[in-house]
Amino acid sequence: MRLPAFLGLLALMLQEAGTASLPKKMRKRREEEGDAYAALPLGDEALNPESYGEVIDLSNYEELTDYGDQSPEVKVTSLAPPTRTSLTKSTKALRTPSPNPMLARPTTLGLLTSPANHGLPTCLVCVCLGSSVYCDDIELESIPPLPRATAYLYARFNRISHIRAEDFKGLTKMKRIDLSGNSISSIDNDAFLLLAALRDLILSENQLAALPVLPNGIEILDVRLNRLQSSGIQPEAFRALEKLRFLYLADNLLESVPGPLPLSLRSLHLQNNRIETMRSDSFCDAEEHRHTRRQLEDIRLDGNPINLSLFPGAYFCLPRLPIGRFI
Repeated sequence: MRLPAFLGLLALMLQEAGTASLPKKMRKRREEEGDAYAALPLGDEALNPESYGEVIDLSNYEELTDYGDQSPEVKVTSLAPPTRTSLTKSTKALRTPSPNPMLARPTTLGLLTSPANHGLPTCLVCVCLGSSVYCDDIELESIPPLPRATAYLYARFNRISHIRAEDFKGLTKMKRIDLSGNSISSIDNDAFLLLAALRDLILSENQLAALPVLPNGIEILDVRLNRLQSSGIQPEAFRALEKLRFLYLADNLLESVPGPLPLSLRSLHLQNNRIETMRSDSFCDAEEHRHTRRQLEDIRLDGNPINLSLFPGAYFCLPRLPIGRFI
């Protein structure tokens, strides 16, 4: 036990002797360094390998400069005391994402605007894909301005109540218009007249009581589930439609079979109306008994109060009898 005590005392004496032999300036420097280490914070803010890089503030250090052959000027600066408050603020600033202006939705694009949609361009409110414009179920109250190249318009299940003549002005490439599921009660008489390329016109599930003038090239006309009356169809309205193949007038308020019908017609749906009588020439030419209409194979008159057995001369030219009540 005496030997370790003796060795400890000998080491202490050698340390004091070494310190005493140092010059005064070096002793003073060691004392200052000892005071500086003693002043460092303890506990959570003490220097350790994990927090060393976070606590020391290097903002007062200057970038190294290449002095060439000249001797660098030594500038003594003091280390700024560690401040955890400033570190927290800088960390928050780094983590806060800066707003990306590219993600903001533009309010204007092009010249196509619609007053019913807060002035937004049509192709922002609707979906424009090539020559097709899709405006389904977006609460439109009128037909929005359309691009000149529009060939197919789908504006179903909206709140459109009126079709104006200028809604389709200049749209010479328009082939299909689908406005089903709206509240359309009136259409300007010449709204579709100048659409020479129009082939399909779908107006089902609206509130129409009358039809406008139709372009001659139309092939499909669907006006099911409206309030269409016989007086709302102009005399010989379908005669000039030489390409008409499918005519759907079911679930309306018609009192008679409209006619004359074009020879191109293949399907005629008149079910669930108020038809009670029929002319002898509704389907066939009463003066030409040798003529047959082989294309008109689908005629539906079921759901009407008419007794089809009372009009046998109206079907002799057809390849098959209409569907309906024969008793």
